[in-house]
Amino acid sequence: MSMGALIARLQPDGTDRLILSGADGWMQGRTMYGGASALIAYAAARRLRPDLPPLRGAQIGFVAPVGSDVEARVGVLREGRSVAQVTTDLSCEGAPVLRALWLFGAARPTNGGVPAMRADEAIPVEEAAPVTATDDAPQFIHNFEMRRAEPRGGVRPGAIRRWVRLRDRADLDPIAELVGIGDALPPGAVRAMERRGPISSINWSLTLLGDAPQTRDGWWLLETASNHMADGFSSETLRMWNADGVEVMRGLQSVAIFG
Repeated sequence: MSMGALIARLQPDGTDRLILSGADGWMQGRTMYGGASALIAYAAARRLRPDLPPLRGAQIGFVAPVGSDVEARVGVLREGRSVAQVTTDLSCEGAPVLRALWLFGAARPTNGGVPAMRADEAIPVEEAAPVTATDDAPQFIHNFEMRRAEPRGGVRPGAIRRWVRLRDRADLDPIAELVGIGDALPPGAVRAMERRGPISSINWSLTLLGDAPQTRDGWWLLETASNHMADGFSSETLRMWNADGVEVMRGLQSVAIFG
């Protein structure tokens, strides 16, 4: 099931509530892939408030495992002349599983500017070798195509960089696509782990660099990099560029490392 088909399953149930039954193909063990659950929360806010300006940033808390049947409740914290802050709470079987705060903001007249940073040391997507999912890869990974964007050995310790695109991008607006794909890589900390073990994203704070992201043929360059890893936690920076190497999104994430 594509991401577009997934969020199409959101059905209104009252003035501030939507429900979704079945997230086939988007699970990773007992929880939903974080990008898919974040996308459901974003789509719920958009579905109930289609009049809002473009998304500028978000703070997402992965509270508990997200099942395949989800209830979404949307609320408005504050709505000013140009900025609105909107919440989405996801629950499964009556228990909270995700809380998101969305920052929507209309464009203002420009008062100076700083261009987005460009990617360095990335293998061009046209020259990048495919990455094949292993037999034990999470179920949701098969919804993506991935290519190696770094020389073997990595760009630096504790970092992963890949070209990523959805196999089916139908019925997604550009911002929804970024939200859905931005968490697709494992944390960079996996490259510093001394032994294999479970990991879990705890939160995700993201900022959009512009309101109309574009790329070629659906390819985006993603990077996860550990800033500090100790005591069972890793602080990660998540970055995303388009196929021309222009940065379109940046985020921070806390990750729990077990085992």
